Amino acid sequence: MKVTCVLGSPRRWGNTAFLTEVIAETAEEKGAEVETFVLNKLNFKGCQACMSCKGKSEKCVVKDDMGPVLDSVLESDVLVLASPVYFGDITSQAKAFVDRSFSFLVPEYAKKETPSRLAPGKKMVIVLAQGQPDDSLFADIFPRYEAFFRWYGFTEVIPVRACGVYDKNDAKDRQDLVEMAKEAGLRIMGA
Repeated sequence: MKVTCVLGSPRRWGNTAFLTEVIAETAEEKGAEVETFVLNKLNFKGCQACMSCKGKSEKCVVKDDMGPVLDSVLESDVLVLASPVYFGDITSQAKAFVDRSFSFLVPEYAKKETPSRLAPGKKMVIVLAQGQPDDSLFADIFPRYEAFFRWYGFTEVIPVRACGVYDKNDAKDRQDLVEMAKEAGLRIMGA
């Protein structure tokens, strides 16, 4: 089983990275191969709306560091998308990844019973970390992105939501969050 982790935080070792690492280590212990991409270290553009992926190509034609990330997702059984909450949404780095995943949709996708180029049955974990402790705030983020990725054919989308983790290492001190991340890692492995 292959797991692709996409880290959308500019902090390489912040709360989302820590929780993603717990998920990845748990999956590796159960035999998964894990590949991790730190978006902030890559050189890429957002979607250029060129529509080439809906005509002359079955992949995004923009030549930059996002290509290998998208290829890894195509080849993977599981995607872990991790982002802190910035101004009520995922980071701009993570949003650029989501926008570029538009290339996963086939031409005339809105009219198709199977709109996605991805193999069916993939699983996903969405890791969201927010400094705001009130979990009623920004609760709309997970269902919004879950809907996009279910459209792509992901059959199981698991939330790992950490509220009240403002400082860089807050998640490490929260056993409830560590356990939630471990459970997600086991769940994606069917354990």
